[in-house]
Amino acid sequence: MTVKDYIENVIQPKLQGDGGWVEYESLENGKLTLVFRGECSKCLILNRCTDWIEEQIDNDLNKKVSIVAIRKRPYFQEI
Repeated sequence: MTVKDYIENVIQPKLQGDGGWVEYESLENGKLTLVFRGECSKCLILNRCTDWIEEQIDNDLNKKVSIVAIRKRPYFQEI
């Protein structure tokens, strides 16, 4: 399973349970860029979640990554 598939099929459903959403952006040189939306876009402890995702990827896929988190709020929240 690729990291992209893992994010979309394993991690994303878990975050949806709390009203969040994560999208795979890219993976280059061990830097995994993810876009966080929904409740995740305004979460005060997003760093804990990204640490957890890094740990899950290491445990399940045996890959070391460092997450770059991009927060994107829905357009109507930016007004």
